[in-house]
Amino acid sequence: MEIGIIGLGKMGYGMACNMKDHGYTVFGFDTDPQSTVRANEYGIKSCHEIEGFINFFTDRKILFLFIPSGAIIDDMIETLRKYLHKGDIIVDAGNSHYKDSIRRYEALKAQGISFLDCGTSGGPSGARNGACTMIGGDKEIYERLKKLFDDVSVENGSLYTGARGSGHFVKMVHNAIEYGMMQSIAEGYELMHKANFDLDLQKISDLWNNGSVIRSWLIELAGSALSKNPDMSGIKGVVNASGECKWAVETALDLQVPVPVFALSLMIRNRSLETDTFSAKLLSLLRNEFGGHDVICDS
Repeated sequence: MEIGIIGLGKMGYGMACNMKDHGYTVFGFDTDPQSTVRANEYGIKSCHEIEGFINFFTDRKILFLFIPSGAIIDDMIETLRKYLHKGDIIVDAGNSHYKDSIRRYEALKAQGISFLDCGTSGGPSGARNGACTMIGGDKEIYERLKKLFDDVSVENGSLYTGARGSGHFVKMVHNAIEYGMMQSIAEGYELMHKANFDLDLQKISDLWNNGSVIRSWLIELAGSALSKNPDMSGIKGVVNASGECKWAVETALDLQVPVPVFALSLMIRNRSLETDTFSAKLLSLLRNEFGGHDVICDS
């Protein structure tokens, strides 16, 4: 089976290597020549020109997209259209909005091109060594690629979730849960950090990952980060939001489902991007106005 990987970044390159290790014929495309050089060195025939990439194929084209969500996906699909034929398959394995995936499915189906939306979890290490995949789209098309999905995923780590859009919907909810879990962990560690005890947070992480109710990969990662930088020195508390939690909150509002943890974790990330905000200044002045509390001024 010939597989094309479009986007040879952290996830795409890892997945390309994963597929090659499982015996698939893998071709790569990326606009960055250095990324294609790295892939070629691993034995993945790669090109930074789309026409050259397409010419690698001798059989039906099965293309996995590992590129950022949004207009860039639509632009790539539009570029690919003139090279694709009935029976070819596009798998969007990035973090696209599920409504965009439904729209793309419908547009490609009219041309006879199949489309699967695949939520991919596990980060770069998962892409390389075994991911968690959640796939939406036509069941018949999924069945054609089931062995591939099973091969590149950890044991019991791949699931057909249902109709078009469902894979990215499930991944959206997954990422929103991830936001809430990470926020809870961060708050707990800050509380321990500021407590009047001489606590070894890295050792506590190790402890919690041995039999405790909250043992998890995230706790393991917290311990790993603390072992490298116990005081978080030199790190700014700026945390970007990649979009999935925002989509989940918007969807929850549409469905009238209360998701306060999702919403608050997103707001905290947004707040982390700003320092010395207008609202904080106004809060300080309001406290001064009604209670005479001190206002800290710039030195």
